[in-house]
Amino acid sequence: MKAMPWNWTCLLSHLLMVGMGSSTLLSRQPSPPSQKRSFVTFRGEPAEGFNHLVVDERTGHIYLGAVNRIYKLSSDLKVLVTHQTGPDEDNPKCYPPRLVQTCSEPLTTTNNVNKMLLIDYKENRLIACGSLYQGICKLLRLEDLFKLGEPFHKKEHYLSGVNESGSVFGVIVSYSNLDDKLFIATAVDGKPEYFPTISSRKLTKNSEADGMFAYVFHDEFVASMIKIPSDTFTVIPDFDIYYVYGFSSGNFVYFLTLQPEMVSPPGSTTKEQVYTSKLVRLCKEDTAFNSYVEVPIGCERSGVEYRLLQAAYLSKAGAVLGRTLGVRPDDDLLFTVFSKGQKRKMKSLDESALCIFILKQINDRIKERLQSCYRGEGTLDLAWLKVKDIPCSSALLTIDDNFCGLDMNAPLGVSDMVRGIPVFTEDRDRMTSVIAYVYKNHSLAFVGTKSGKLKKMPGPSLCPILQLQTGPQIPRVTEQQLLWKACSPAVQQTEKLQSRVHLFSVLLAMDIGKWKQMIQHPLGVTPVIHHGSYPATPSP
Repeated sequence: MKAMPWNWTCLLSHLLMVGMGSSTLLSRQPSPPSQKRSFVTFRGEPAEGFNHLVVDERTGHIYLGAVNRIYKLSSDLKVLVTHQTGPDEDNPKCYPPRLVQTCSEPLTTTNNVNKMLLIDYKENRLIACGSLYQGICKLLRLEDLFKLGEPFHKKEHYLSGVNESGSVFGVIVSYSNLDDKLFIATAVDGKPEYFPTISSRKLTKNSEADGMFAYVFHDEFVASMIKIPSDTFTVIPDFDIYYVYGFSSGNFVYFLTLQPEMVSPPGSTTKEQVYTSKLVRLCKEDTAFNSYVEVPIGCERSGVEYRLLQAAYLSKAGAVLGRTLGVRPDDDLLFTVFSKGQKRKMKSLDESALCIFILKQINDRIKERLQSCYRGEGTLDLAWLKVKDIPCSSALLTIDDNFCGLDMNAPLGVSDMVRGIPVFTEDRDRMTSVIAYVYKNHSLAFVGTKSGKLKKMPGPSLCPILQLQTGPQIPRVTEQQLLWKACSPAVQQTEKLQSRVHLFSVLLAMDIGKWKQMIQHPLGVTPVIHHGSYPATPSP
């Protein structure tokens, strides 16, 4: 695919950037810069850690998934309802869990870490999945968190045995006259025989129905799932797929992942393990997962490769940025944060980059790969799923934008990496989270850093970054943390910024020793000038 000539001056003048957030605007006016900022703060129990947060778009109510508890908060952070989820007697080696049959393993009091929190708007319920009992889920009424159902008696009810808050991602596909679907993607922690890494499940209207979370399709040979083959672990013993983000767009569901793979460095005959960021795509209506395609993604600036995905968010281009990128205002963009290199997953380097992908360009690259494979060119190129190279098979058919695969040439991997557009790089304070939305035709992107700062790229030319210090009590911000924001920037002439930022932030600090988990609602913030690094403007 040919690289597009980007007008960096235009791009930077239309992309405004501040730390994590969502798209809900608040009515309060920001306080003048000279006044002391006030905060509304919500603190959980001392032993709790906050894991996930969702906001009801209709009411503004906040649902917070914590260790052993689910909270419902008002928009000003008042506790409306709580629901206890743990602790309880359990052992991660008990499969099936002791709720189903007696377990011979010693049981201990175990915390329930919230691993997934989704709002099912159609049925007015909250799906809260935890770490107890191999990852079973509760369905809670949005109004009062009353338990509507808690299926646990079938293996399909155990979604993930990984005891980490960020190990599961879910995407709901809704229908007007049919039961909805829930696409689940999860790390398996070396237990592929128990858990598929990706699957589609039934989301029944009745929360107590026997078919809740059953696979959309399942027979002796085919099912709506993909499992990691046991042979893969002979090549990479600690292989897993780590899911960073998920969303739906058009006829497809997408997941962004980190995957280990073995590669030979240039000039070397031995292989070493690295991590590759990949986008996974599936058709919403594909019950056999023949449409599974994955494509590597990354970012490069001035010869430096940024390949370890940290966070991502789907947004629209907006009219102004859309003109710069040559896309329509309602076209989907992926705002992503990568850290430098490929070798460190758990301890990423501090060098990081904010990059933009045009989703249509990724889909075009996938279509090109599908067309070439169905011409019999190349192999399926999916090493973790097909340990041996399998040649593509030729078939005479038309592959359009919505092609959903056949029971041949599937699943399929794309070998060539799709590169994003680098917007900003940070060398010392790694960016760890991102969110974006369109405000008055301008595309706004917000990022948070590991030290707990919020950053803003004001434009209209290569200007300094504004860092919004969230307070010394917040030690770090990670990709799991969310910020609900409202801002109304007003950029004046040349490089002078005359803007007020009004943020409703939800900062979920990591539970590091003495640090307490807390949520803050700042009614204003004090900017601190920080000089970041921008792409150089190309010569005319």
